[in-house]
Amino acid sequence: MDLREKRALNNGFGEALSRAFEFAVSPVIFGFLGHLLDMRLGTSPACLLLFAAFCVIGLFVKTWYAYDAEMKAQDAAGPWRKGQQQ
Repeated sequence: MDLREKRALNNGFGEALSRAFEFAVSPVIFGFLGHLLDMRLGTSPACLLLFAAFCVIGLFVKTWYAYDAEMKAQDAAGPWRKGQQQ
């Protein structure tokens, strides 16, 4: 395994860890902010659930588009594209 392959592998682990942290912590933060707003407005868990759901949906959409863009870039740089015109 050469150094470039090892670097790509380590970068993949780092990206996976950061995405996992983002998926775990972001809904908690948004839910907490919703809870604070619920306490201020006197509503029960409405804002908490709304904010947490909004965050999870936003993370899904962000992940979907980032994955799609990355796969298109990988496909465009593949060895099967050498010598072909678009």
